[in-house]
Amino acid sequence: MIAYLRGKITYKCPTHLLLETGGVGFLLKISLYTYERVQALEQCTLHTYLVVRHEGQSVAGFDLYGFYDETERDLFDKLLSVSGIGAATARMMLSSYKPEEICHAIATENEVLIQSIKGIGPKSAKRIILELKDKVSKPETETLIPATVNNKLKEEALSALVALGFAKPAADKTLNRLMASGIHQNVETLIKEALKLL
Repeated sequence: MIAYLRGKITYKCPTHLLLETGGVGFLLKISLYTYERVQALEQCTLHTYLVVRHEGQSVAGFDLYGFYDETERDLFDKLLSVSGIGAATARMMLSSYKPEEICHAIATENEVLIQSIKGIGPKSAKRIILELKDKVSKPETETLIPATVNNKLKEEALSALVALGFAKPAADKTLNRLMASGIHQNVETLIKEALKLL
């Protein structure tokens, strides 16, 4: 098992990045939470989690996920232990809210917040709370690190939403609406607001 990787970021976007270490480039799927923390960095250390994809009885492939801190990786691991929650849904949760917010929602049995995440229905929200409420603590909320605004805001946001599984026309329409209403301080805010509407 690869516990962490340290190296140079050669490419990054809101859903994945390339980390070069020892002459090898690793493709790491990331959450929006991790992207916010590494987007201004040229080098970093990411804690990792290897997910094996199956098709029937056969192994269909591998996905390596990268996390800025161990708290996020541990929560990802806990979410995967819940029946019916896969890697894509766990990453969607970590892209919609910070780990502390998710832990707090689980610990306080806030089903409304958990159900507000795409792919999480009432039954899944109840199951997440039931199976994890004794395994998470109620952390203090930290201040969000501001992100750097760039001129490809909408394109990055659209690319991220499509990579997260949304239809491009619907995502594009939602982003246009948000930007027209003035919600475009940074790509993270734009994506988070879009996730609430899609």
